[in-house]
Amino acid sequence: MVTSQKLDRRKKYTQMVLKQSLMELLKEKQMSTITVKEICALADVNRSTFYAHYTNHFDLLAQIENEFIDDMTMYLQSYNFEGGEAALQISEKIISYFGSKFEECQTLLSDYSGSSFEKKVRQVAQTYMVTNWMEISHMDEDILEYASAFIVSGSIEMMKVWLQNDMDKTPKEMAAIITNIVNKGVGSY
Repeated sequence: MVTSQKLDRRKKYTQMVLKQSLMELLKEKQMSTITVKEICALADVNRSTFYAHYTNHFDLLAQIENEFIDDMTMYLQSYNFEGGEAALQISEKIISYFGSKFEECQTLLSDYSGSSFEKKVRQVAQTYMVTNWMEISHMDEDILEYASAFIVSGSIEMMKVWLQNDMDKTPKEMAAIITNIVNKGVGSY
């Protein structure tokens, strides 16, 4: 049993350093130019060990993204959003989560990652934020798809700017800005 636990810890450690190494490289290079050899050199792991865990570096990135999305979903599920302020509360919790994972989000949402992370975030946001907003607004279902794409995409772009600006506003302030723009338009500022 002790040997099994030791192997499990070793496996987790190896996966962790490989993930950290890829994230470091993504801060400086396009995903398409990163090689498994570079990841392994930075992680101080041989390539056969890498391939024991991942099929290629895109598989590694996908697993990083999926773990992040799963963690964010569990975080959001731990809250009970009800009432007229639910959209504001959901926005604030999503923004707070991104703030707590500042470096990872900034890297995964950067132009270098070339990943599907933004699309995955869009799907989670749509599930939590837009669904609630649409229930309150009683929007025509023909318009729903267009409006939700507009709202979520705009919100994600605002979050990217917020991360680039080193989170110069609190999550509560950002949530209020997003909610006001959605509910009242840009003219409300």
